[in-house]
Amino acid sequence: MRAALRLAALLCAPGLAWAQSGMDGGWRDRPAFGRLGYETVTLPGDEKMGLVGMTYLVQPTEGLCLGPAVYGAASGQRGGFFTVGAEGALCTRLYGPLNVVAGLYVGGGGGAAAPQGGGLMLRPHVDLLWDFGPLRAGLSWSRVSFPNGDIGSNQFGVILDAPLSFSYLQVGQSNLASWRGQSGGIGFDRILAVAGVYAPRGHSLGVSGTPLPSHIGYVGARAETQLGPSLYFGLEANGAASGGVDGYAEVLAGIGTAVPLGDSGVRLGGRVAVGMGGGGDMPTGGGLLGKVALDLNVPLSRDFSLGLEAGWASAPQGDFSAPFASLGLRWALDPLPGVPSVPVRQEWSAGAEMFFDAARKTGSERDLQSLSFKYSRFLGPQLYLSGQVQSAYQGGAGGFTVGLFGIGGLWRSGQGLLGGAELLAGAAGGGGVDSGSGAVVKPMAYVGWELTPATSLRLGAGWIKSLNGELSSPALDLSMVFAFDVPGRP
Repeated sequence: MRAALRLAALLCAPGLAWAQSGMDGGWRDRPAFGRLGYETVTLPGDEKMGLVGMTYLVQPTEGLCLGPAVYGAASGQRGGFFTVGAEGALCTRLYGPLNVVAGLYVGGGGGAAAPQGGGLMLRPHVDLLWDFGPLRAGLSWSRVSFPNGDIGSNQFGVILDAPLSFSYLQVGQSNLASWRGQSGGIGFDRILAVAGVYAPRGHSLGVSGTPLPSHIGYVGARAETQLGPSLYFGLEANGAASGGVDGYAEVLAGIGTAVPLGDSGVRLGGRVAVGMGGGGDMPTGGGLLGKVALDLNVPLSRDFSLGLEAGWASAPQGDFSAPFASLGLRWALDPLPGVPSVPVRQEWSAGAEMFFDAARKTGSERDLQSLSFKYSRFLGPQLYLSGQVQSAYQGGAGGFTVGLFGIGGLWRSGQGLLGGAELLAGAAGGGGVDSGSGAVVKPMAYVGWELTPATSLRLGAGWIKSLNGELSSPALDLSMVFAFDVPGRP
């Protein structure tokens, strides 16, 4: 727990700096960048695994970069190998356009029968980057190690950085006078809760050699940002929830277009996405995954619409290729033109969670510890929607990951004390944990203490329950939370 609190403090440290620098309540912009990297990690037996990293780093103070990251296999034999964690780095301009970044990533995960042990991943690195203006590119040296497993590898890699901006208001302020109209926070314009199904071909076989089920259900989330009148960029993460392939997960980035059909508000479009996927007996080979789809978006209200999507997914390095269909509830976040904006509270949090006596597929039970990352957006003073991910780092369950979304309520006493409750549902799998087909529910309650108006420490307790597996465990969560405001719709 001490190590987990240090990680939580690392990820939420920007809140401490921002809380001090934003005391006048004005609109604030912090430098940030999105990073895409690739390197080849050597596993025992001289096996090679191509590892893709996606990182979002913010500079709360000059020279210090902090943020979340995810790493996943994209080539080799370990499709489905993922870790989720946080990174802290020193970011310095050496001379002219030459920059150096030296940092440490700490995360949890694994999968695809890799020798990751309990799942804790450490990645110290040093990067040299050349600033080309709109982008930065360069080389990286890193060491990837799993201290409670058998992976330890030094390697060089390549990196591509896109300069961004993290914009926000001090939490609790109602003054938007200094807002200049840009997107707040990470900059996504809308988010989607997604449920879909793959329909593998009848002769498709899993990694184990047994036939894949005719239908594989998945749930997940997608975030999109508008690049132009009809062009958008999106990130998505999904996990298996039915079909007997618990442990399957995918993370992709894509680009799409949508055009209106008359004046009805209905929009027709399509998108392509590329990323990583695998695990749960899915034959994705090294992990590279691509999707192409058509999408019909039907408005339900001013803020919500329903997306109906149909397309094809393929893993070019493996034997997985299947049509899919999905429904997505799309929630528009950005203010409307001509409508007065209001500050909307958002929260990031990071910490550690323990699942007690987690059932394993061997019939045994054992505690496991996971790193936990959460994002919440408030609908009012108390009510909020939340998306969360947990990934094991200890307890012999490396590769066990949980993805959840749901609704919660938060109440403050006015004396620094707070309390809340959440009801979450989603998908879980991997690491030998008996989560059935993957669908889980997780009620939680918590108490906390506000350290500053923007930061709090919270202790939660609840239960995680598989809908058709043996996993049924008490859960204890300790996390640090950073809160901020962005302009939103009233």
